[in-house]
Amino acid sequence: MAEAPQIPDEAETRARWGAFAWTEENQKKTNEILGRYPKGREQSASLPLLDLAQRQVGAETQTQGWLPVPVIEFVARVIGQPYMRVYEVATFYTMFNMAPVGRYHVQVCGTTPCLLGGSDDVLAACKNRGLVKGATTPDGLFTLTEVECLGTCANAPMVQINDDNFEDLDYDRTTAILEALAAGQSPTPGSTIGRKSSEPAGGPVALKAMVDENHDYRGEWA
Repeated sequence: MAEAPQIPDEAETRARWGAFAWTEENQKKTNEILGRYPKGREQSASLPLLDLAQRQVGAETQTQGWLPVPVIEFVARVIGQPYMRVYEVATFYTMFNMAPVGRYHVQVCGTTPCLLGGSDDVLAACKNRGLVKGATTPDGLFTLTEVECLGTCANAPMVQINDDNFEDLDYDRTTAILEALAAGQSPTPGSTIGRKSSEPAGGPVALKAMVDENHDYRGEWA
């Protein structure tokens, strides 16, 4: 399912990212993050600092971001840990990109609920838009990855694009999202058929007396 990331040449990577350092704003965020942990527990900051580093790389490259080895080494120095300890974290979580991606990282869930719900149609829409699994489109806009469960099974099939989930997809709705992104628009995340809070596709079927027409809970939950 997962395609091997195409990591750039090491010399090229080090030439581009060997002098990586926090921006002034991200240095302030780093200080705040490290302040959450007792002395000697800085390793616990691996996840938020790797995320911050990936976002800074993304801002500098106008993409969704990735983690070059020199950037991981930088984070390791910040928290006083061996490089391998931080590299283990970065390679364990699929939220971290180990190779360059496009402006929009399209992660299509192919696990059973999404597969049964029609993820093949979602992948077909991606393919017909020129997306290829494990690759970035020539214009640098889209990188396509097939991933394991993203936890939105009730609204399957779904994709995660950068920080947003798009749910209840089919071929046409997927195509519309990709076209909107390519045009510089910001499609509304969440269910593409207007469902709220993963309710049944036909609307609530239980406790109807407790739900008004706008699906807002009444009583002690209001």
